[in-house]
Amino acid sequence: NITHPCKQLVLGHLDEVDPTAAALGAVNTVVFAADGRTSGYNTDTTGFAHGFAEGLPDASVDTVVLVGAGGAGAAVADALLRLGSGHLTVVDLDVDRAHRLARELAARYPLAHIDASAFDKLSVLLPDSDGVVHATPTGMAAHPGMAFSADLLHSRTWVADIVYRPLNTALLQAARAAGCRTLDGGHMAVYQATDAFALITGITPDAERMAKHFRSLVEEHRVEP
Repeated sequence: NITHPCKQLVLGHLDEVDPTAAALGAVNTVVFAADGRTSGYNTDTTGFAHGFAEGLPDASVDTVVLVGAGGAGAAVADALLRLGSGHLTVVDLDVDRAHRLARELAARYPLAHIDASAFDKLSVLLPDSDGVVHATPTGMAAHPGMAFSADLLHSRTWVADIVYRPLNTALLQAARAAGCRTLDGGHMAVYQATDAFALITGITPDAERMAKHFRSLVEEHRVEP
C-alpha cells in the first residue's frame, strides 16, 4: 500500500499500471506477481465508491460539487462519475488545477457535464446540488477548521468528507446541524484498504469487521492522520 507523497513517484517503477490508476496519475496499491513483476492500482477511487454506496445508498449523485482537485479529489471525482453523476463541478483554491482536472475527466466521461469553478461560486453552486464532497486537508487534526462556510449548507444536500481523523469533522458537525445527511471519511479509508487487501492477497476481507476495528483505533487515537 502506497501513501502520500509517493503515489505519483511510484508510477515510474512499475511494470504495469491499471488503466484507471494511469488515468488518475496515482497508484496506492502495488501487487507483486510470483515472477517479480509489479502492477499498480488505485483503490482510493474504488474505496470511495464502495463507501458511498454503503453509507449513502439511495443518495442522488446527479448534480455534485467536489471541493478539492488534488490526488484524493481526482480519485473521488472518478468514483462519482462511475456512480452515475451527470453534472460534476470541481472547485479548488487553485482554479487552474480545478480546470485541468475537469478537462481530464471530461475526456474520459464525455456523457457527463463536468466543469470547474472558484470558491466564491459555492454560494451559487451548493443550493442547486444534490451533494458536496470535501476532499482537501482542511479539517484534519493538523489542519482544523472548514474549507467553506456552514451557512452555505442546505438540508436537502448530502455532505461527504474524506477526512478520517477526526471522523467527526467540523464540516460534518455543521452539516448535521443543518439537517444534511452525511458520510464520514472512515468509509473511504476502510474500503480502499479492503480493496487493496483483496488485490494483494486474493482474499475478500471482512469489511464490517475491519470498519469496526478501524473506528475503534481512530477513537483511541492510534491511527495516523
